[in-house]
Amino acid sequence: MTKILLDMNYPEFQKQLFELDKIEQRSLLNTLKKIKKLEWEELYKDKGIRWELITSKTTSKGNNIYSFSFSKKYRGTAYRDGQYLVILALFVDHDSAYK
Repeated sequence: MTKILLDMNYPEFQKQLFELDKIEQRSLLNTLKKIKKLEWEELYKDKGIRWELITSKTTSKGNNIYSFSFSKKYRGTAYRDGQYLVILALFVDHDSAYK
């Protein structure tokens, strides 16, 4: 079993991160801190993070894209690349993460 490594270098994610208000930034960072402590199987089952496959999207390399919750208001999208969780974007409207 392997711990999750975070890749937060995606430009769209970084732009959105710096546009979040302080409370939402703290929620995101707390969620990412929690994810860092998990193994992949634990992430898939975690009820608070609510890891969900987005069936309508894949990356250009064919990776599945998933959504995760980090506050009552926001969801993020990400994909798994080996040991890395690559964070793609943040969405204020939960439904827009799936479009």
